Amino acid sequence: MRSNVSSSGFERFEQSDTSNDVLKTLQDGSRIAVIGAGPAGSMFSYFALSMAETIGLDVNVDIFEPRRFCHRGPAGCNHCGGIVSESLVQRLAIEGIRLPDDIVQRGIESYTLHMDVGDVRIATPLQEKRIAAIYRGEGPRNSELIDTHSFDGYLLGLAEEKGANVIPQLVTKVNREDDRMIIGCADQTSGSYELVVVAAGVNSRLLEMLEAESLGFARPDRTKTFICEFNLGRDVIQETFGPSMHVFLLDIPRLEFAALIPKGDYVTLCMLGDDIDEDLMGRFFASPEVRNCFPGGEIPKHACHCFPRINVRPSHPVFGDRLVMIGDSGATRLFKDGIGAAYRTAKAAAKTVVFHGVDAETLEQNYAPMCRRIGRDNLVGKFVFNIAGLVQKARFARRGILRMTANEQQSEGNRRMSGVLWDLFSGSASYTNVFIRTLSPAYIAGLMWNLVVANLPGSDARTPSVTGTGKHHVQH
Repeated sequence: MRSNVSSSGFERFEQSDTSNDVLKTLQDGSRIAVIGAGPAGSMFSYFALSMAETIGLDVNVDIFEPRRFCHRGPAGCNHCGGIVSESLVQRLAIEGIRLPDDIVQRGIESYTLHMDVGDVRIATPLQEKRIAAIYRGEGPRNSELIDTHSFDGYLLGLAEEKGANVIPQLVTKVNREDDRMIIGCADQTSGSYELVVVAAGVNSRLLEMLEAESLGFARPDRTKTFICEFNLGRDVIQETFGPSMHVFLLDIPRLEFAALIPKGDYVTLCMLGDDIDEDLMGRFFASPEVRNCFPGGEIPKHACHCFPRINVRPSHPVFGDRLVMIGDSGATRLFKDGIGAAYRTAKAAAKTVVFHGVDAETLEQNYAPMCRRIGRDNLVGKFVFNIAGLVQKARFARRGILRMTANEQQSEGNRRMSGVLWDLFSGSASYTNVFIRTLSPAYIAGLMWNLVVANLPGSDARTPSVTGTGKHHVQH
């Protein structure tokens, strides 16, 4: 299949009139433009150059990225909470990407779930399901210089070591001329390429341009989030938060997920939901469950904050002739594991263009299925979060979940609820896998029993639970 192509390179599919296979594949000397040097763009460049080397293919990769990840403040910020799973760290190591100690800022050994009916600490269910907090950029503008290196900067350095050329320019235009792609930069320079890979993220104006000027392309659906940093110091963080990520299940409309993530001298707050605004934030910070996490019960002044938008539905299509969207620009996990999705889409796209071709039909057959799987799983995820929203509104349900989880944490038996919550919070498993586990007869029976017992009059079912600080909390 081929298409009539708009100026931006996207298409309406029609019967192909191209018979020259040479035009569909990368050749020695082919030039690839990668727009964006976040995890998706850098990993694509690393994988593409590594794969090309294995088959003796000599290609040139230019990465366009105006930001500097070693700079403090907005110039080095990537608007992300910065959590990766141990399984992803292991997969990256197999790929030859071994994260140095100064990239992984803190190992997260547990989640502490905060609800109005009590708190419970959920230990990692398996060793390989641990998670790690990482620095994506240098930190807030007024932060001290630190020895920790940016995760994004490290990946970009690996791509450069493989031979990628980094061009510190903002791409503002993508056009097609015959069988080549032309990109234009903010400084009025331009270049010609056999393939353009868009990894600029959903906050880029470039996607707006592509949508406005293309035939049938729709950029990802987005929602506004809130991320901020609190500078508390390592000693205070160790005492109050410990090696635990603190998650909140609160009855606040439009709030899907909120977590406090300890990182060195800072604690990062991530709030995800339906267009976070000042009213929602005010209700969140006013809740005693949140205030009690901080020393003295007072919310400190944050060192920096932003309201980035995130991808909640993939772009469509995620490819065109000589054009492919990866990471947040294409398809990513709903609310969770964005770095993992960047890895998956970057590797799938690199494998497709190096070993198969760069035309729309080849990308449809070899790359698009990965994005469709992510999209289908996100639909299940939306259903799961809708159920979680009902739990947030039902105090009796929160009591049952607290009791079931606390009892599991104090026993050596099957930790069904704990495992579901861990994977839901961390993104270590697909939403489909999480949902299927909730349909288990043993899971349902255990939940029903705990719902009944936890809500009996005079019951002591609201079990005290150990939090990350070692304190016991009982809600009456």
